Amino acid sequence: MKAKVYVTLKSGVLDPQGKAIQHSVELLGYHGIADIRQGKYFEIVLDHALAETEAREAATRMAREVLSNPVIEDFRVEIEQ
Repeated sequence: MKAKVYVTLKSGVLDPQGKAIQHSVELLGYHGIADIRQGKYFEIVLDHALAETEAREAATRMAREVLSNPVIEDFRVEIEQ
């Protein structure tokens, strides 16, 4: 079983790295881009003996306590069988 954790900056938090990426892609000729926000992605392989509920709880706890900064970041957890 695999947990996928997506961590992104909260909408009100400035994202200078995202702005730099946006500027770079515009210089490369991509137009019509209103905004680019960057984030982090984690794949966590979990023991197949865990129930999906247990896997989701463990991944959510890891995301909240270790993988993200809850003051400035949001996260989303997906479980894949």
